[in-house]
Amino acid sequence: MMELRHLRYFRAVAEELHFGRAAERLHIAQPPLSQQIRHLEEELGVTLFVRSTRRVELTPAGQAYLERVEAILDAVDVAGLQAQRVAEGRQGTLAIGCVGSATYSLLPRLVRALRQDLPELDVSVRGEMLAPAQLSALISGQIDLALLRPPVGGAEVVVETIRRDRLFVALPEGDQRCAGESVDIDELRDAEFVTHAGQGRSVMNGILASICAAAGFVPQIRHEVAETSTLVTLVAAGLGVAIVPEPTAALGVAGVRYLPLIPGAPTVELAVARPAGVPSPMIEQVLTVLRRVAADDH
Repeated sequence: MMELRHLRYFRAVAEELHFGRAAERLHIAQPPLSQQIRHLEEELGVTLFVRSTRRVELTPAGQAYLERVEAILDAVDVAGLQAQRVAEGRQGTLAIGCVGSATYSLLPRLVRALRQDLPELDVSVRGEMLAPAQLSALISGQIDLALLRPPVGGAEVVVETIRRDRLFVALPEGDQRCAGESVDIDELRDAEFVTHAGQGRSVMNGILASICAAAGFVPQIRHEVAETSTLVTLVAAGLGVAIVPEPTAALGVAGVRYLPLIPGAPTVELAVARPAGVPSPMIEQVLTVLRRVAADDH
């Protein structure tokens, strides 16, 4: 029965055109090599080599066979390397979901780092996803990793905090509160807010309510939006103020001023969530890169 080793034996002899040199290259004795080539010819029913005491030459049939054998062996070698890269987590397809503020700061740096460290990874991203939508996509397998704001619950996922972001106030340029270096929460009692969607659809909406409640007032919400880019655009248009994570400033919308929120310099976590269970080698590789990029980002 023909095996891959027979094809490798044949290619070595065809390339060396010398049984002795081919045997040395294959680290086998010459007589068994000659015997295997004869068995191959018998199985194929063709003569692959013309042998003489002084030289070995490929027959036309042997030359045609060599072209096919080289393609087969090259494909086998490539398949083996690909399997190794997949097993090591260096090749595959990865989908990442990302909360709005990190979409414009951490995510671009992460994708660049993945392209450099894991160039054979096919990465797709879904930015501007609120936490509940990310969790749903993660559990259903639509995304492999979620970058979101805790709290995140459920036995279906594993959550790891990768950094903490300061909370800032986004103000329209020219707002009287832009005159200082920070904004006290008490200065926002009479402000109209632009915020992310409420009713449990956005962590930041809950954070806004908690911060204002701790200061003794209920925020006046003028607009609720689904995307951070829309939120900042409405602030720039003078339709309200917003409490946002510091990285939101990376969005770079003209007409908006970002100032730290006080007192207490409150912060909000950014976490990565993945499906529960032992992570795949690919996920482990990506998490290593993500942790480094998140640490460098601060």
